[in-house]
Amino acid sequence: MTESEISDIIEKAWQDDVSFDAIEATTGLSESEVIALMRRELKRSSFRMWRERVTGRKTKHLKRG
Repeated sequence: MTESEISDIIEKAWQDDVSFDAIEATTGLSESEVIALMRRELKRSSFRMWRERVTGRKTKHLKRG
């Protein structure tokens, strides 16, 4: 995966209106793979902030909405 592709996935993951399902449809990465990528690529504090932000958020999980 190129830096550009990683950057694009991180940007989508931070956006409130882009669900994990949409990320999977465009990149092929499942929710758990996106989480692993975010854990690997972000600083620890940034990852923690992101996880708190998306955990339980209906817009990140279309099935819950």
